[in-house]
Amino acid sequence: MRSDTQLRAPQSAWELFRVFNRLALQGFGGVLPIAQRELVEHQRWLTRDQFVELLSIGQVLPGPNVVNLSLMFGDRYFGLRGALAALAGMMLVPTVIVVLLAALYGQLADVPVVHGALRGMGAVAAGLVISTALKMLVTLKSNPMGRVPCLVYAALTLIAIGGLRWPMVWVVLGLGSLSVATAWWRIK
Repeated sequence: MRSDTQLRAPQSAWELFRVFNRLALQGFGGVLPIAQRELVEHQRWLTRDQFVELLSIGQVLPGPNVVNLSLMFGDRYFGLRGALAALAGMMLVPTVIVVLLAALYGQLADVPVVHGALRGMGAVAAGLVISTALKMLVTLKSNPMGRVPCLVYAALTLIAIGGLRWPMVWVVLGLGSLSVATAWWRIK
């Protein structure tokens, strides 16, 4: 793991735009794994712990997690200008591509190959999310709750949402509240 002294800062709002645009364009099916790799491993703008911290805050805010992360990260370095540059990088070109693909899909929706391709992309996206989760497991050792309670909450969440098909909002409110209480109790 790299130390904080080896981290570097983005040099300009333009660099923020370019990097966030590049990671957004690589993230078919989900940008999170690409964002972690790009911001932590390639650019060295964040440590894994810092990435998890920003992502955690982004997850409790309304809107897409990585979009929230890009706004917070851009704001950290260049204020409103940086937040808008990172957001534009995340959204501008991908939005144009999605609109064009949606129009194309409207013409090809009944083609069996298209259905197969979409199923394949879904499997790849799930694999990327699992890969990112496994990479971020190392950050649990610095979590105030400790590794075991974190893994228990993760398993309970997986069972509740994936197995029992409970609505995510209730699982987040229930298990999220319990995990916050557990962390608060351990810190105190």
